[in-house]
Amino acid sequence: QDQAEQFFKSGHTNNWAVLVCTSRFWFNYRHVANTLSVYRSVKRLGIPDSHIVLMLADDMACNPRNPKPATVFSHKNMELNVYGDDVEVDYRSYEVTVENFLRVLTGRIPPSTPRSKRLLSDDRSNILIYMTGHGGNGFLKFQDSEEITNVELADAFEQMWQKRRYNELLFIIDTCQGASMYERFYSPNIIALASSQVGEDSLSHQPDLGIGVHLMDRYTFYMLEFLEEVHPASQTNMNDLVSRISTLSNLFFPWCSPNAFCTATVCLGSSFVGRVFLPLLSKTV
Repeated sequence: QDQAEQFFKSGHTNNWAVLVCTSRFWFNYRHVANTLSVYRSVKRLGIPDSHIVLMLADDMACNPRNPKPATVFSHKNMELNVYGDDVEVDYRSYEVTVENFLRVLTGRIPPSTPRSKRLLSDDRSNILIYMTGHGGNGFLKFQDSEEITNVELADAFEQMWQKRRYNELLFIIDTCQGASMYERFYSPNIIALASSQVGEDSLSHQPDLGIGVHLMDRYTFYMLEFLEEVHPASQTNMNDLVSRISTLSNLFFPWCSPNAFCTATVCLGSSFVGRVFLPLLSKTV
């Protein structure tokens, strides 16, 4: 009974996730694997497909260059296929556009849009937004043909707040100069994590000779390795995550130059200092 009372006092009753891979082409295999791996983790931690909007700009499982059709692997030696029978892709291929992404966030979508393509969150929703692809200072590329800027993203989050579409929001981005994407955020109740600071690269990880490409990006790989140890009732917090990623980067890649480290850049609002936030991915925040 005490746990139930605390749950409803928190102002939070449901969880959502919007997971976005913005890259096309075979050599960006790792970006699809990044997103599918996060998808696998959030489902394991309790968020159902009905509360996940999955956007994949390319279908690596069916790519003619894939030596293992109908699979996407995230670990070397093809140990883990993250493209299983239970993957539900909501936006695929050329449906993954800046316009559609912003419409999903803000709820400004046509009435005919099916429920699976909607973010039906409210002011009691905690939302994870994960993005991966190629970016630069203040932008993230979509489909190698258009860009979303940090201003557009910040304004979309403000619309979400004004329209009472979230309670708390966790934004994670794995791209070069990722921290630049949250520099313009001005809405409350947001925690942002990036794989690289302004002027830094986000590095690929685990080259596989059999497939011919890198399987994941380093930041997402270590983030997911950490999340695999988290359970729905865990009290693990964001500081634990950042500390773990930094430690593993220095431990396994001491030969890298400073700007090649797997940098975890964290932006914390003052209201979140000391908060336990990782369980946002579970049912028990």
